[in-house]
Amino acid sequence: MFTVFVSTPRNNCDLHFKVARDRYSGYPLTIEGFAYLWAGARATYGVNKGRVCFEMKINEEISVKHLPTTEPDPHVVRIGWSLDSCNTQLGEEPFSFGYGGTGKKSSNCKFEDYGEKFSENDIIGCYIDFESSEEVEMAFSKNGKLLGPCFHVTREELAGRALFPHVLVKNCAVEFNFGQREEAFFPQPEGYTFIQDIHLEDRVRGSLGPATKTECEILMMVGLPGSGKTTWAIKHAEENPDKKYNILGTNAIMEKMKVMGLRRQRNYAGRWDILIQQATQCLNRLIQIAARKKRNYILDQTNVYGSAQRRKMRPFEGFQRKAIVICPTDEDLKERTLKRTDEEGKDVPDHAVLEMKANFVLPEVGEFLDDVTFVELQREEADVLIKQYNEEGRKAGPPPEKRFDSRQGGFRGRSNFQRYDNRGGPQGGRGGYQNRGGSGGGGYRGGTIPKFASFVLFKFGDSKLVVVVIYLAIYLFS
Repeated sequence: MFTVFVSTPRNNCDLHFKVARDRYSGYPLTIEGFAYLWAGARATYGVNKGRVCFEMKINEEISVKHLPTTEPDPHVVRIGWSLDSCNTQLGEEPFSFGYGGTGKKSSNCKFEDYGEKFSENDIIGCYIDFESSEEVEMAFSKNGKLLGPCFHVTREELAGRALFPHVLVKNCAVEFNFGQREEAFFPQPEGYTFIQDIHLEDRVRGSLGPATKTECEILMMVGLPGSGKTTWAIKHAEENPDKKYNILGTNAIMEKMKVMGLRRQRNYAGRWDILIQQATQCLNRLIQIAARKKRNYILDQTNVYGSAQRRKMRPFEGFQRKAIVICPTDEDLKERTLKRTDEEGKDVPDHAVLEMKANFVLPEVGEFLDDVTFVELQREEADVLIKQYNEEGRKAGPPPEKRFDSRQGGFRGRSNFQRYDNRGGPQGGRGGYQNRGGSGGGGYRGGTIPKFASFVLFKFGDSKLVVVVIYLAIYLFS
């Protein structure tokens, strides 16, 4: 059995990492905001004994001219070893060991100088030695030149667990030699064996993903901003490592935009709102990809609209589709919102939260959901609170400056409110405000509307009849 990057089902790589047909090479998506993201993949087999090696070549630094010139290190590769249970962000958690093209080594987000910088056309050799000393030693080479020991870990810490070849790339195409090539790129140190030449019984198979759609699970988080959805999603994924959940949300996207292990908020010089919009577009695309891959997912978005719940679950037909409702008390919600604003700098506008409250619908088991779980307040208590939120939001009404949006040339409403969904959905790459129309029509999308038309829309809704009348008025009086 060959050692390849990822086998079928492909559950050991990021959704935006494309594995080539030969299974020994791959590259990340780089369009639009994806150029900011790291993309990782791990091999199907690991080892826990012997002296083992593999090679990696950077075939191409993919052009990303759409990135700003201020972007630090737009082309980087990090290579090394990790446990099967680790996430794809190599070198950013315990038992995840990476050597990067910036001349840094990292484990558990601790970055230190090591070796030399490397880039396009360079070939990195990766070596792991379980035999020569009391500690397991990892080392690397560049273009045949040994760079010396890089990491040490005790056998007690590993506790017999295997370490797997792992790569993390940003805008680079890479190729691997696990021993399948007739000739190695460079001669290997004496005593080391390519991982593919290790007897199958001496290798450790990585975990297998779901084989069929019916085995796959998607958990749709439902809750207002700051309610605790992301916290629950991360905790649930950690408590169920065998599921290997892929968390789909803007927070997860931002985690893959880190620079030297730090979140972008701390060192980003550009416009933050534009970066968030690009992250949302990436998320929309990843959700589309996810529906075609046999994996387990947690959809970490607000999902408070009934229409959004149906729309987002529809592509996952055949999966086990479940809703997880996070509905804390109003006091807890306010406290968590303040904490999130302090820690993450996120501040959803009040009018957007009110609009969500006005349209909040608790999900029901039915056509597109197999199960609904309430984590905090249970359904009866949650139902009472949501009705209060609905009333609070409707009484507030749309803010005057938001009743008409000249950028798109029309009133965009739903139940007399703008549709605000800062995390987007699986269709399109629009992000931000979304024109979903009214409760029965397609919404008005024409040119400039007189002020009286905006008033009519607000007063009487945007049904097809009202829109036709406005079109006639524009035609007669323009």
